[in-house]
Amino acid sequence: MCCLVLTAGFIGPRIALLIWWIFGDRVELAFDSWVWPLLGLFFLPWTTLAYLLVWSPIVGVDGGEWIVVAVGFLLDVLSYSGRAAQSRYRASRAY
Repeated sequence: MCCLVLTAGFIGPRIALLIWWIFGDRVELAFDSWVWPLLGLFFLPWTTLAYLLVWSPIVGVDGGEWIVVAVGFLLDVLSYSGRAAQSRYRASRAY
């Protein structure tokens, strides 16, 4: 069950971002280049999704909306640290 949750947390935001990019126009409007969303797709998917959720065409991301982006970044950091801790735990149990 834990592996299923970790897999969903790892792949889920990437799939959502990819679908949003293919079928919507918000990604092209929010970013000036295709490089930043592609990097976000691979390295910081929760942060990129949070940025897209709070971005608006008139002002971009402003004020308290940066808190939502920071929460997305925190989710990215937690997902990477959770996988690292799990791999260390498995390695220690092997002996």
